[in-house]
Amino acid sequence: MAKPRNILVVRQDRIGDVVLASALPRELKRQWPDCRVTLLVRRYTAPLFDHNPHVDEVLTDDYVDATRRASFWNRVGQLRRRRFTHALMLLPQARINYMTFCAGIPVRVGHGIILFHALTGVRPVMTRKFQTGRHEAAYSLDLARAIGVQGDDYTPELFLGPGEKARVAGLREVWTRDGRRIIGIHSTSGKSSPNWDPAGYAELARLLMDDPKVQLVITDHEVPGELQGLPGVLYPNVGGLRRAMVHLAALDVLVAASTGPMHMAAALKVPTMSAFCPLPNCTPELWGPVGNTAKILMPEAAYCRDQCPGDPHVCTFEGSLELTPAAMAAALRSSS
Repeated sequence: MAKPRNILVVRQDRIGDVVLASALPRELKRQWPDCRVTLLVRRYTAPLFDHNPHVDEVLTDDYVDATRRASFWNRVGQLRRRRFTHALMLLPQARINYMTFCAGIPVRVGHGIILFHALTGVRPVMTRKFQTGRHEAAYSLDLARAIGVQGDDYTPELFLGPGEKARVAGLREVWTRDGRRIIGIHSTSGKSSPNWDPAGYAELARLLMDDPKVQLVITDHEVPGELQGLPGVLYPNVGGLRRAMVHLAALDVLVAASTGPMHMAAALKVPTMSAFCPLPNCTPELWGPVGNTAKILMPEAAYCRDQCPGDPHVCTFEGSLELTPAAMAAALRSSS
């Protein structure tokens, strides 16, 4: 009788990237119910997998340069003791590649043909270079297909525990007083995609906060000055990632750029409304929310042609005539 698969999934990215890989444990278990699935992620993203019935263990790796050598060999020993049969390395990293190689994991899969992969016998998956119009979550699932997974459902999924679900219900009971609609605004991002500056979100907040049918919630952990102290607005996110998940799950809709909280909300089946742009590495086809009800707003073609700086790290949609706080407020009202 064949030994059950013991699979390591490595995703050492930021929150949004990790959420978009959350379908892998489910699809691995669906294909092989007796397999064991372990995640290796950064410490700050590990709570995303609390209460996940498809994950057997979560390991963390937060090395810094000062402790890199000791951290590397400690982690190799940790992986070797667990006798993994497969490693799915979703982000090409030399350190992770050599770590899984030294741990003796026989089947290792990664994206692309890279020198350090070739030197250690990693099985390459080439879809990123030769296919377009696919979602980042689909690219993640491609690594599972490379070891025999037949499914194609890449819908992200996060789970709340019983106590967290009770807190969501309690928040909604308070926040929806007088039949109010709970609208969340998350203004900050990691600057990996275009986003309004805080003044734009403050204008959106002012357009919404006087509506007696709206309860506005600012979900940023570090709230920009422009959004602080708004009358009647709630600021609940003081605490860790699980607390943030509870607050997101209590919303009726979240307004956010292409960022981690947007993907968290989608994985919790909370509707989202987001601003995107057509830059090749920023499109909603590649990075849009998956699995929820989502509304995408885009700037007009003339803005992208004539005014866009072409750099997603600095684009704020300033000067767009269509992608404005007023347009977002109108879209929110029409979707209620």
